[in-house]
Amino acid sequence: MSHWVYLSMAIVAEVVGTSFLKNSDGFSKVIPSIIVVISYGIAFYLLSISLKTIPVGVAYAVWSGVGVALITLVGFVFFGQRLDWGAALGIALIVLGVIVINLFSRSVSGG
Repeated sequence: MSHWVYLSMAIVAEVVGTSFLKNSDGFSKVIPSIIVVISYGIAFYLLSISLKTIPVGVAYAVWSGVGVALITLVGFVFFGQRLDWGAALGIALIVLGVIVINLFSRSVSGG
């Protein structure tokens, strides 16, 4: 399986874990807390697999950029959170940075 697929699955697992952090109420609710711990465990395991071929800096840039965008979407859809223009612009710039890395960096191929 492509290491980019592993990275994508790691990002999804991390977003699930982060989403349930809010529901865990400071780890005082058992089920959401268990989901957080399991999700982060899966996320870091899959990230470690992806790092066999993807440079760590590139993988982390993609992980954080896509994660920020996805968790913002989760916050909007499930928690009714809204962004002001500054936050929206900042997130757009993060996503743009990830796109630039993937399109124009030779580091992405591991070389």
